[in-house]
Amino acid sequence: MMKLYGEFTKEDWMNALGIEEKNIPNTFILHGEWEHEDNLELWKNLLQADQWHPTWNTVIGEYSQQKIGFSNVFGGPHASIIAHRYAVLGTDKFIQTGYFGGLSHHVQYGDIFIVTGAYMEDGVSQWYFPGETMVYADSGFVQAAIDYCEEKGYRYVTGSVFSTSAMLMETTELVKRWSEDGHIGVDMETATTFAIAKKFNRKAVGLLNLSDHILQGDTFYTATEEIRVIEAETDRRIRELSLYLASLKF
Repeated sequence: MMKLYGEFTKEDWMNALGIEEKNIPNTFILHGEWEHEDNLELWKNLLQADQWHPTWNTVIGEYSQQKIGFSNVFGGPHASIIAHRYAVLGTDKFIQTGYFGGLSHHVQYGDIFIVTGAYMEDGVSQWYFPGETMVYADSGFVQAAIDYCEEKGYRYVTGSVFSTSAMLMETTELVKRWSEDGHIGVDMETATTFAIAKKFNRKAVGLLNLSDHILQGDTFYTATEEIRVIEAETDRRIRELSLYLASLKF
């Protein structure tokens, strides 16, 4: 009998992707960013052992004897292609990294935003949970991220992100409304990844980096060299934290 994608089982995806059981990662890191080349090169260097490249934006390999996948994605639909496949295949932990626009005066450049929940305006998550407006991270995953930041002395904030599907339609009025609703930031992928993880009973958390404090009038195009240096160091810390979380057993 013919099947369509939403009906695929683990075995169907293994056959379609030509993936062996040994190449299914325990943890998948989805990084939301437009540019992908540098990110892929970085993670190819990190995940050196037994490396496999199933698609142009993805590398699967080993780090400290843990099988980990990394994929550079942009927007909910792109994130869903990766998260859905590997959630069905059996990947248990999903970590959404990338960037967010600041919606709170309490967040600063250099903070790690540990996302506890995502507002579902990404255009994808609603297909997994029709009628819902919020989807949440795994509480144990969140606490483990907090504990690590506390131990290392890394600055962090927790709270919800507004996941949008149309970044370039953001206006001052919209941003003010999202801020008044209590969201820490806005991104494009986290609600998608959280919803897919929840749908297939997997664990997910978001670890985001402040790229443009839009509540204060900043944009990608006004970033100073100082902000870029802070952003790069925060990216490094998020990678470190992601690899730590990948090593945990829940």
